[in-house]
Amino acid sequence: MENGIMLQGFEWYLKNDGTYYKNMKALAPQLREAGFSGVWIPPCCKGTGQDDVGYGIYDLYDLGEFDQKGGVRTKYGTKAELIDMIKALKAQGLQVYADVVMNHKAGADRTETFTAVKVDPKDRGLELEPPREIEGWTGFDFPARNGKYSAFKWNFNHFSGVDFDKRKNEKGIFRIVGENKGWNLGVSVEHGNYDYLMHADLDHAHPEVIVELCTWADWFIQTTGVNGFRLDALKHIDTAFINVFYESVTKKYGGNFYMVGEYWAPDLEAKKAYLDQTHHKIDLFDVGLHFNFQEASLKGKDYDLRTIFERSMVEAFPERAVTFVDNHDSQPGQSLQSWVEPWFKLHAYALILLRDKGYPCVFYGDYFGTGGDQPFEGLQGQLDILMRLRKEVAYGEQTDYFEDPNRIGWVRLGTEEHPEKLAVIMSNMDDGVLRMYVGEDQAGMSYGDWLGVVEKDVVIAEDGFGEFLVRAGQVSVWRGNVE
Repeated sequence: MENGIMLQGFEWYLKNDGTYYKNMKALAPQLREAGFSGVWIPPCCKGTGQDDVGYGIYDLYDLGEFDQKGGVRTKYGTKAELIDMIKALKAQGLQVYADVVMNHKAGADRTETFTAVKVDPKDRGLELEPPREIEGWTGFDFPARNGKYSAFKWNFNHFSGVDFDKRKNEKGIFRIVGENKGWNLGVSVEHGNYDYLMHADLDHAHPEVIVELCTWADWFIQTTGVNGFRLDALKHIDTAFINVFYESVTKKYGGNFYMVGEYWAPDLEAKKAYLDQTHHKIDLFDVGLHFNFQEASLKGKDYDLRTIFERSMVEAFPERAVTFVDNHDSQPGQSLQSWVEPWFKLHAYALILLRDKGYPCVFYGDYFGTGGDQPFEGLQGQLDILMRLRKEVAYGEQTDYFEDPNRIGWVRLGTEEHPEKLAVIMSNMDDGVLRMYVGEDQAGMSYGDWLGVVEKDVVIAEDGFGEFLVRAGQVSVWRGNVE
């Protein structure tokens, strides 16, 4: 969808009251009106308890239907409410992307005894002791579900590692030992091999695991009607499996079934390698750009705004880049905390919403606000303005004015179908002016700042240039005066 916008439809600190699905169903018309084209919903499979955000995954086939792990519903609601929400979002023309957690499982029903070797957390190829028998939480029988939808039961053979030996009450990273066993190879090279992340780590090279996950995906899509997946923790999952998984899903549901992955690494070379290994078929979140935004927000006037896109996905691989400012992991108090300071949020959103490359994703917490110990109020009104401008005016050729380290701008020159022009200017230091060209056909026209920071209009000169003003540390978006 041209000029589409994804909403990450949740934040970490949503209340555990089971009303999320009902609330999002009610919001569906408002989200469409605001300009969103797709919604990424939180993990909807049963986790370790009702307060689980969804990443402590227990049973992929329990969408809030079975009385296990503390109750029937998940943090977000019941299976019936989930399906009602998805139908309501799709009825508004919104795509729905489900957060899929296939890296690990948690909350096992029982322990098992097997051989494992403890490895160095900083170098998973370095064994710290000889292999020995341990007792690990790897038995998943799902007694409450009793075989409905799938009779598959998980045991230690289906995992590559665990983080706890009950026999010795010992924490660590234990690689499971056995025939054809080892860390999966198509993963990040951080820590020597970053297959293991948490809980009981799935062995994505095991034939039964591959078949079961592909079978589950088919069941899940048929059951929920989602239009795509957000794939969690990709740098810990074997690329060989991801290729098989992608082919399995798209063979049945077509190439328009959307997939975007979380590969949490700012390094562009790692992203390039991943794209190459997965044949450039899956979009990736632009983590490098997120860290550029955070750095800019922390350094203020000492950050060179001309470098804001350096080493980013959207600069190198725009057709595969999902741009974002923050998410549930980067917000304060979370595992990947790297929060963009509030003064720079609108700068960052202008940079992803009003330019010509990337698929922008707006974070629920930046839009509606967040909870937690450091709550954020949210920028709904201002983001609504930026999204309206994206939908109505941000089209056509883009001319950049990136000459000053503390003040940058650009112009969108429109198309035959969308002939209006748009000028954007931002500062991280002082007030200033950028002389930018919007076209001789705009001569004499008044442009106003739609964010309301600058009150005085800009009148375009006969040569098609305007003297566009920006206030210190602010962003202004200029559009020809229309109703």
